[in-house]
Amino acid sequence: MKKKIFIVLLVLFLPFLFVLSRIKLEQPSKIDNLSTDNISIKNDYEYINPSNETIDGVDYLVSNLPVGSFGGTLVVTTIGEGPKTFNPWESRDATSSQIGELLYDSLVTTDVITGEVIPKLAKDFKIYNNGKTYIFKLRKGLKWSDGNDITADDVVFTFNDIIFKGLGNTSTRDSLYIDGELPQVTKINDYKVKFKISKPFAPFLRMISVPIAPEHVLKKYTDMGEEAFNLQLSTNSDLKTFVTSGAFILEEYIPAQRIVLKRNPNYYMVNKNGNKLPYIDKYIFQIVQDQNTELLKFQSKESDVINLNGYYVSKYIDNELNSDYKVYNLGPTSSTLFLCFNLNNRKNDKGKFYVEEKKQKWFNDKNFREAVDYAIDRDAIIFNVASGVGAPLFTAESLQSIFLNENIANGHKVDLNRSRQLLKDSGFYFDRNNILHDKEGNVVEFDLLTNAGNLEREIIGVMIKEDLSNIGIKVNFKPIEFNTLVNRITNTLSWDAVVLGLTGSPLEPHSGKNVWYSNGALHMFNKRNQNDNNYDDILPFEKELDNIFDEASLEINFEKRKELYDKYQEIVYNERPFIYLYSPLNIVAIRKKIKNIYPTSLGGILHNLPEVYIDKTK
Repeated sequence: MKKKIFIVLLVLFLPFLFVLSRIKLEQPSKIDNLSTDNISIKNDYEYINPSNETIDGVDYLVSNLPVGSFGGTLVVTTIGEGPKTFNPWESRDATSSQIGELLYDSLVTTDVITGEVIPKLAKDFKIYNNGKTYIFKLRKGLKWSDGNDITADDVVFTFNDIIFKGLGNTSTRDSLYIDGELPQVTKINDYKVKFKISKPFAPFLRMISVPIAPEHVLKKYTDMGEEAFNLQLSTNSDLKTFVTSGAFILEEYIPAQRIVLKRNPNYYMVNKNGNKLPYIDKYIFQIVQDQNTELLKFQSKESDVINLNGYYVSKYIDNELNSDYKVYNLGPTSSTLFLCFNLNNRKNDKGKFYVEEKKQKWFNDKNFREAVDYAIDRDAIIFNVASGVGAPLFTAESLQSIFLNENIANGHKVDLNRSRQLLKDSGFYFDRNNILHDKEGNVVEFDLLTNAGNLEREIIGVMIKEDLSNIGIKVNFKPIEFNTLVNRITNTLSWDAVVLGLTGSPLEPHSGKNVWYSNGALHMFNKRNQNDNNYDDILPFEKELDNIFDEASLEINFEKRKELYDKYQEIVYNERPFIYLYSPLNIVAIRKKIKNIYPTSLGGILHNLPEVYIDKTK
């Protein structure tokens, strides 16, 4: 029996991703109903995007929000060991990526209300040749933080010398292959760039939303190769050598303690009075080891923003009127939390199996995975982990996704009888002590990993261990350090099962190609090592997913794409390479002194950070 209620806080980062302009997203609001059956996400006001205006030959973005006061420091928290790198093109973790987005701008971004792709470093863009040619016109007069001009050379360099060359994280490059070909990127003049692709490609604009790199700083390192490039902008680099285009510059980094960003005086956004933004002088990330420490930081007023979960949601709402903070409901998160088995049945370079042979047979048995799925009590997880503030998750697309397959979204209830029958159908049997054995007589026992310090996942791991004991399976639950966990999953490939989460886009499933494609960098459930180029042994459902993602990327019609992505969700639901668990609500508390806050379900609470200011009278 699960009698003890566990309290955790959930911290999730919502990436800025894009959608067709026909989609309209609702605004979040102050929470008036915690029921996941009736979530209110509306506001009496709406964020207004900055306007374009040329002033003294510079193509500025002009804020349309109320003029604020300059100065002050905004403090947030991040859980874990801190960023792994400050190189956004090499980044593979959420904290590093988030810092990178603040330091370097991209050609395009997203309208946080409509989801439409809109210009950022680009002043505008046009599409020609039936969707096969894109011309981007850059803003004139923009400067890097060291005073050098931002030009088309930087854009061409970013794509040709970093991304397409395969330096750093290859996920962007992999997502841009169209029939085996990458886009051709050429300079037209100092402020115009042409992208040419072989076929109309629906996710194109979303996939090229990557930070633009300073050629004059990084060119010599890309010429030297991947190792030299990856060492640049590392956490050990001299911060004074960093040259950025975003709203902030790195000022200080103390490992395991804090990251300090200061305003970039060369940033190209101004307020209505023509004064350069951002308003705040400093933006500080406090690095904390766990979610309890994060809560204590907010309660002691050492931080200004916190994501809430479980018991603390209602507590903070009840105290809000007499407090210095406001609470906002941003709706279901776009992240997915899941249990994954390692289906790898190959050998490493030393001729040793990555996964024990007996476990290979269990994990690759569809009935076994389905039996585990039916044994997991998602309602108990939601009650114990999130105090009921969430909903069961059964699909590869989040509950917020416009591509959600409604036919399978409701999933199923716990059914231990079905679990036992599925196991018996595959030759498993129970002894007199209800211990499960396979047909060869082996006791069914495996290790379940997750990242230590994430209380939510640690509690879920304990609950899954208990759930599976009900069908005779012994689970050895082992939380381990995050970097060690990532190395096990992506490099050594030696692991049994894991509880993890992935960020995703509610607007574009193609952003998950690196997870579902058989040679994807995050294809963790059947990943090959970097030297294994043989994909002849891929599982039948993996081949289906490859074909679906290829076909859907070339399909421009939304409804036809929806049909294809519905099919991919059905395959994942039936095959269960990931067993999805639950979807919490993204609920945030922020100090009332922080002004120009226009949270959206797509953009989050601080999507317009350069326009945010601190009311010093509060």
